[in-house]
Amino acid sequence: MHNDSTITEARLKRVLDERIRPAVYPESVPLDVSVWHAPGEPVPVAEGIAGERTPIAVGSPWGPAWGTSWFTVSGTVPAAWAGRTVEALLDLGFDENMPGFQCEGLVYRPDGSPVKGLNPRNQWVRVGERVAGGEEVLLHIEASSNPVILDYHPFVPTELGDRETADDAPRYRLVRMDLAVFDRTVWELVQDLEVLGQLVTELSADSPRRWEILRAVGRALDAVDLQDVGGTAQRARGELAGVLAAPAHASAHRISAIGHAHIDSAWLWPLRETVRKVARTTSNMTALLEDEPDFVYAMSQAQQFAWIKEHRPEVYARVKKAVADGRFVPVGGMWVESDTNMPGSEALARQFVHGKRFFLEEFGIETEEVWLPDTFGYSAALPQLVKLAGAKWFLTQKISWSQTNKFPHHTFWWEGLDGTRVFTHFPPIDTYNSQLSGQEVAHAVRNFQEKGGATRSLAPTGWGDGGGGTTREMLARAKRLADLEGSAKVVFEKPSAFFEKAHAEYAHAPVWAGELYLELHRATLTSQARTKQGNRRSEHLLREAELWAATATVRTGFPYPYEALDRLWKTVLLHQFHDILPGTSIAWVHREAARTYAEVAAELESVIGRALAALAGAGTARGTAGTVVFNAAPHGRGGAPAHGAVADGPAVGEPVTVAEREGGGYVLGNGLLRVGIDARGLVVSVYDLRTGRETVAPGRAANLLQLHQDFPNMWDAWDVDHFYRNTVTDLTDVDVLERGDDGSSVRVVRRFGASRVEQRIALPVGERRVDIATEVDWHETEKFLKAAFPLDVHTDRVAAETQFGHLYRPAHTNTSWDAAKFEACAHRFVHVGEPGWGVALVNDSTYGYDVTRAVREGGAGTTTTVRLSLLRAPRFPDPRTDQGVHRFRYALVPGASVGDAVREGYRINLPERRVPGAAGVTGVEPLVSVVGDDADAVVVSAVKLADDGSGDVVVRLYESLGGRARVRLAAGFVVRSARVCDLLERALGAAGVEEGAVRVALRPFEVVTLRLSRA
Repeated sequence: MHNDSTITEARLKRVLDERIRPAVYPESVPLDVSVWHAPGEPVPVAEGIAGERTPIAVGSPWGPAWGTSWFTVSGTVPAAWAGRTVEALLDLGFDENMPGFQCEGLVYRPDGSPVKGLNPRNQWVRVGERVAGGEEVLLHIEASSNPVILDYHPFVPTELGDRETADDAPRYRLVRMDLAVFDRTVWELVQDLEVLGQLVTELSADSPRRWEILRAVGRALDAVDLQDVGGTAQRARGELAGVLAAPAHASAHRISAIGHAHIDSAWLWPLRETVRKVARTTSNMTALLEDEPDFVYAMSQAQQFAWIKEHRPEVYARVKKAVADGRFVPVGGMWVESDTNMPGSEALARQFVHGKRFFLEEFGIETEEVWLPDTFGYSAALPQLVKLAGAKWFLTQKISWSQTNKFPHHTFWWEGLDGTRVFTHFPPIDTYNSQLSGQEVAHAVRNFQEKGGATRSLAPTGWGDGGGGTTREMLARAKRLADLEGSAKVVFEKPSAFFEKAHAEYAHAPVWAGELYLELHRATLTSQARTKQGNRRSEHLLREAELWAATATVRTGFPYPYEALDRLWKTVLLHQFHDILPGTSIAWVHREAARTYAEVAAELESVIGRALAALAGAGTARGTAGTVVFNAAPHGRGGAPAHGAVADGPAVGEPVTVAEREGGGYVLGNGLLRVGIDARGLVVSVYDLRTGRETVAPGRAANLLQLHQDFPNMWDAWDVDHFYRNTVTDLTDVDVLERGDDGSSVRVVRRFGASRVEQRIALPVGERRVDIATEVDWHETEKFLKAAFPLDVHTDRVAAETQFGHLYRPAHTNTSWDAAKFEACAHRFVHVGEPGWGVALVNDSTYGYDVTRAVREGGAGTTTTVRLSLLRAPRFPDPRTDQGVHRFRYALVPGASVGDAVREGYRINLPERRVPGAAGVTGVEPLVSVVGDDADAVVVSAVKLADDGSGDVVVRLYESLGGRARVRLAAGFVVRSARVCDLLERALGAAGVEEGAVRVALRPFEVVTLRLSRA
């Protein structure tokens, strides 16, 4: 019997490949083809259609990297084909193994209206269902010759990732441009045989169902006349009808398929090409919706809808109609499918604000699913933000990529930082590009970990990244698998329908508390440092622009820049996409990102400068009489209140001294700290004079730069594998060690490899903080640079800042789950502490860090070493990643509580601004202030005017220490009313106002948005 099985399967494969599939198109005639190669960047459709054509033959090469060629195909349907179905077969030179990662096309009618996209698995265009014969065919194809960058393994460094370094050699060759008869019956036979053939491979060898199918397949193949496939296809289908009609078991797993095409907003192509990928895919999917009444398609990322609205309004009109019909479903509720580890608090909130608002304004739809299948780990802050945005469900797929530990659930409640829970699904099919193959469906059933408690899972179905989305073949499989013995039941339906049913049957699903840490792609916290710095700087500039513009509007009538802030937020949010901010895109993307961040910074600095000038009164009739110091941080400093300003004055505290150290080096002091720097330029002592406590571990040196070999097993820009720690070079050689020019710092210069690093180590007056400014001229390859701080602290955990709070991660490796977190994300601080005393390491632009513990010599106690990840040098997909000059600022804060870490983290990212002030201006009263015994625990993350132009003041604040807090929000204006709002500034309820202040009670890490109406 086994031999019979093998023979039947081998026979099926050969007959399908060599006889039946070719018979789907039994007759064809060539089309005439001409081409116009557009110079430079893509051109508008009308210009492309009007371009002067020259003839081109099938087999001819075309298309340099990133080029655009406009093909025109023309021909006449043969009269002999009357009554038959005819399609154009247009193969631009596709490699069918790489849908979405190569050339693509969008087909237009002569009037410029789009027809559908061309992709490796979708090369046909319907000419007529029952042609009369003699019809003239004329189609235009906008073809993009995107180079193949990705060749899964090994990754080969390539200069093709930027048009400035790519060559002009043609990348593709035309393969087929024909009119052909489409034989529907043969096509249906192919689908029958494929579904049954795939099902057979998943059934056990002794399964009666397996043998029933094999014998039916054998009879069907016997029924096919190999010289007349079309004439015998219906007879062959009849032999299969019985096995295809056998219903699934009542207990069969249920799969909710949803048409989908995961399109990275940039990755191995630039942003401009994503605009075209989205247009092609949505053209395809709206056409398929018209052909298939049971099909439902879901698309995420408001930015991508906005792109087709702006650039392809004729496509957008079809999308809007399909959305109104309820079959093209916006999902996700975010501006883009962003990274969720690195975006700051407000940025992650604004992803929901701008995404949900777009779908509400454009379609009147309140999206309820948060759709993030491909993001590299999920912040513990997300569940609360999901709820505050008015969403209910969460979907991820990427956790299936974890290397070490298998995630224990597929349907579960995810509990976030503050205790908020969101119903979450993690599809067991383990792909967001499902083809609904027999193998995938069977894997989903076997893999599903909620057996016995739940019966349903979701399957996003379609080729992504420009691969064309869902195909008619996928829909054919779904129809056959709707109720088929031996398989799960498959039905196309909206994600909301799936979630409602899944929740109804499994309301008491298990709970996962804390972040969803991806045990892979950890290097995304460090790759492309300029992009990360641009993001961090932009986030804080946006905070300042909103704060000072709102303050100036209320105080002086300054015109609040609604349009500019909306536009700039969307630009920053776009660049938080999960292949841009993580540093995993081609060189072109990051080159453009650097330019964009510079433009964003310049415009925001202009807004801030004008608002501060209005507040300080400089240039008025009163004249300039001094300097006003503005403090945008949420905590007071140097006499300046939080979110306010004070006249400049001398720093308070002992002057900083720099003395020579015995044995070489220097000693810095400011009356609070004494810092020893040895002859190697390393920090060997940071002594807290207030407590008599040494910060640096005995016999160790801090601010030690360490260099590792960094060559991961696979994903170069994405991954750092644990074995990178096996080899390390301590950078202890020093070129220059001297007093700084300012007289209060030490300058250290080192050279290593082809690189140079210069550091300035300083103590500010009156502050218990060691500031370190680092400039690296980086020219290494496949190396990882870290800054190490071995601390005299014994602890089993560290606190790392995340959005709207912090979370604790283990400092030990007790379990495989603990050990897997060998590189993790922190925002502005990492805090290491014992009861009563701790140390904070704060930064202005890094995200990756690691922490290790070591037993001291002699076995007495442990050293906890925290390292900031500064730079990497992967060669794929950008062969010149991070080459050049980088500047970092970080600081060590001894004796710090978590509250001190929060404060210092904000301060290093929001430096004071000194502006000329008018005579008599001694300060600026904050627009809002947090007061009360618990005020130190509460942080204001945003002060702005309401987006609807009403003039209301919106304040977002959160509890930052993980405890309860009761405070009052005092306003520097008369408050008529106050309301608690969601993230979109929609009222949830009234807030109590007492003597001009709003009473606020917060749970641990709770986020509250208040809307204050002015009298």
